[in-house]
Amino acid sequence: MSDPDGAGGLEDPSAIEAADPGGMLRQVASSAAQIREARRRAVEAGVARLAEDGRPRAVVVAGMGGSGISGDVLAAVCGTGCPVPVVTVRGYRLPGWVGAADLVAAVSCSGATEETLAVAAEAARRGCRLLFVGGADSPLADLAARTRALFVPVRSVGQPRATLWGLTVPLLVAARELGVADVPDALLEAAAGRLEEVAHRCRPASEPFMNPAKRIALDLKGDVPLVWGTSPLAGVAAYRFCCQLNENAKYPGVFGELPEVDHNQVMAFDGYFARSAADADDFFRDRAEEAEHGLHLVVLRDADEHPQVSKRREASVELAAARGVPVTEIAAEGAHPLERIATLIALSDYVTVYLAIALGVDPTPVPAIQELKARIVE
Repeated sequence: MSDPDGAGGLEDPSAIEAADPGGMLRQVASSAAQIREARRRAVEAGVARLAEDGRPRAVVVAGMGGSGISGDVLAAVCGTGCPVPVVTVRGYRLPGWVGAADLVAAVSCSGATEETLAVAAEAARRGCRLLFVGGADSPLADLAARTRALFVPVRSVGQPRATLWGLTVPLLVAARELGVADVPDALLEAAAGRLEEVAHRCRPASEPFMNPAKRIALDLKGDVPLVWGTSPLAGVAAYRFCCQLNENAKYPGVFGELPEVDHNQVMAFDGYFARSAADADDFFRDRAEEAEHGLHLVVLRDADEHPQVSKRREASVELAAARGVPVTEIAAEGAHPLERIATLIALSDYVTVYLAIALGVDPTPVPAIQELKARIVE
């Protein structure tokens, strides 16, 4: 279907609603409410009791997909000055060094993720301190009861990837009680406020020329995104951005973090998917040899950048532009790491849903994942 105005079907709120039957936009818009509800649930579950045995040697978060990203967000908020390592495990096995001195937090929105259940059971056998976060009346909840793990029930808003803050906040509250993260209640409320501001700017009724998520989605449509973060925190947001591209828009994305990407991914600017500015002016070039789609550099900018990274970011953007690679820069908002990562993630969530709608893709279902799970069970 033609799109003469170039808006990709993103101008009409009723058309957007019809293209989003699973309500992914509503799920994304629930992020602020998730923070408030999850904080209350964590307190009611008695997360403060985790501190009775003192600070753990390490915090290990076990989770997959949308649940696993909670561990990365926790590590980003704790920052490089965290007094203990914060590690995310994605898979079936705990590292050999994990033992009774460590806290293992198993996170599963459904409470039935097989990899996470395997790691949680192994952590219990090793005598680790245990925190389980997931669906009530689930296999994870049953395992918590059998192993006397502290359990925080989570109310899913629909899809695990959209329940990020419901899964992450119990970890943040636990980290606060353990003295490894500075996240008072006032900060959690400030982050919720930031998420509400992003939701207002990115609401379906906002016109594409005013709505930053719609604008970026339309700019990305048809391109291959390289999503680069300018700090470890922004690197987590870049990873999340690409995961959401995959699941919401069913679209590829390559994530990375400065300065590492300047040692490898930057070479893609000279490759098959690059749009050379010089070649674009060559009337006699062989258009049959050109790539159908080109690169698009998305830079997630953190306020806390190493001075050399700032130089590398500027040089990388100039390099991309000189080779005809479009660049979109997104700046984190707020002073605290929690606010900054929340704003980067929130905007990227909206971008990927609007991109799905612009592509004519239902953002909610994940049929390939479900088919894969079914094949494994057979």
